[in-house]
Amino acid sequence: MPYSISLLLATYLLSISLTCQADTPPPLTLAKTYQGQTDLTQYWVSEKLDGVRAYWNGKQLISRQGNPFIAPSWFTKNFPDEALDGELWLGRGKFQALLSIVRKKQAIESEWKQVRYFIFDLPQSNKPFSKRLKQLQQLTALYRGDYLKLVKQFQVADKTALMQALDKIVEKGSEGLMLHHSDALYHAGRNSDLLKVKPYYDAEARVLAYIPGKGKYTGLMGAILVETNKGLQFKIGSGFTDKQRSTPPAINSIITYTYHGKTLKGIPRFASFLRIREQEQKSNHPVK
Repeated sequence: MPYSISLLLATYLLSISLTCQADTPPPLTLAKTYQGQTDLTQYWVSEKLDGVRAYWNGKQLISRQGNPFIAPSWFTKNFPDEALDGELWLGRGKFQALLSIVRKKQAIESEWKQVRYFIFDLPQSNKPFSKRLKQLQQLTALYRGDYLKLVKQFQVADKTALMQALDKIVEKGSEGLMLHHSDALYHAGRNSDLLKVKPYYDAEARVLAYIPGKGKYTGLMGAILVETNKGLQFKIGSGFTDKQRSTPPAINSIITYTYHGKTLKGIPRFASFLRIREQEQKSNHPVK
């Protein structure tokens, strides 16, 4: 085989290999919801960032679904060679703006200069979390740059202290807190070693239909009819901006909603729209 042809073939096969790797979701640990029955002295506490989960594989940033983020080379310059688990973050209440930046097929450098990669774990370390935290502190101390940051971790004595910390962080616009068991090893999947603490519950549902608005919302979407994965149907009419009412989540798209407990029939109380699920963001279309 001529050299030029073999070189082209090798390049093609390499590109296929890299694409397959990028499409493979990283083995991330996922959080369960805190239910209040936990010895909190065994956990580290941190802010729950409303960012985009990102896995650093030593060469590139990858989404939870396995897709590469097209970040500028200077953004990841001097990142360590080992795997990192963290979130791309723009600031509290800026999730939609962040998505607009990190989902672009071509990075806009002026936008990425606002983003930071906050790390909270070392996926390939075989040490318990308390020791992984020390490793993370050492890594960030050696890092020379502006874009890699360590999520602040602290500890609380009991549930009262935890709720006080939650109230304080929520007042600042945060989504809530995360609890990470100090003795936990890193392993993929959802488990109680990692817990999320929020002032409300959240869940996902599929959009089935629109309910027309009335009064000041005449001509706009008033509410959406949704269905959970268990077949439960109900309406969500709050949490939408006027812009979102004119271009609501597409039919069959998946949305995240918040609620405060459930009725005896299992219907979420005070359900409120939070956001369109990350991979559904491009599905919006205007109300006609």
